[in-house]
Amino acid sequence: MTLLLKLLLAPALVVGSSLAGRRWGAQVTGVLVTLPIVAGPILLISCLEHGTAFGAAAAASSLLGLVTLALFAVVFAWCSRRLAWVGALAVAWSACLAADVLVAQVTVPAGWGLLLALAGIAAASRALPPQAASVGVRPATAWPWWDLPGRAAATATLVVLVTTLSSALGPAMTGVLAPFPIATSVVAAFVLARHGSAETVRTLRGVLAGLVGFTVFCFLVAVLVDRWGVAAAFSLALAVTVAGQLTWLRVRRARSDQRRSQRRQEAGVTGAVGLSSAQRR
Repeated sequence: MTLLLKLLLAPALVVGSSLAGRRWGAQVTGVLVTLPIVAGPILLISCLEHGTAFGAAAAASSLLGLVTLALFAVVFAWCSRRLAWVGALAVAWSACLAADVLVAQVTVPAGWGLLLALAGIAAASRALPPQAASVGVRPATAWPWWDLPGRAAATATLVVLVTTLSSALGPAMTGVLAPFPIATSVVAAFVLARHGSAETVRTLRGVLAGLVGFTVFCFLVAVLVDRWGVAAAFSLALAVTVAGQLTWLRVRRARSDQRRSQRRQEAGVTGAVGLSSAQRR
């Protein structure tokens, strides 16, 4: 059963979120890939294989892993202005892995981890490059046939590797590596290759917004799984996270619709004033 979870659960979730993101756009993609579609299965398998105490400690450490994931988003966004996707990915992964090694040496309670994760996400959001300053916008091209299989294979590889080595890694490193940006990397790399830096920054802005829900998931698992058990803790954490992400998407869409409506009204007023001036002349 755990082998099937390793091979199928996270890859299926990554593919599903990728398809949904293609349907609704870059920022939605950014939010969807920050659902616990990879870290959730890793933490679940850790609980099933090593017990809830191990899982709770790993979930607490994964909050620090979210700080390094936010760092990845910032580094990739800035690199996307000057580098192709391969170079941007290499630099961002190097920064993320170095930060993972450092934060894995630190053990903090889940409450402090929650505060550090939220502070890191807020700082990363402010550190992103301005969207208007991006360069290199390219027209969209068809997705290659190997895109979805590649995402699924990369996800399965990470899940199998981390969960197989979890006994040797310990709960701290297992938790820190659980949010490693596999799905985010694939999405960001393809967006940069297909659309350029401007769309990449928009996508990563959505990633950082979605990390708030991811943070809540890890925190709830950390504080509840050893008390309530695996089923209850993961069910509640997932329900709260999904509800929060859906609410956030609705709010963003409503704001976007409102801005478009205001621009149309302003354009209509400007056109009417210009027509009136022309008639008077």
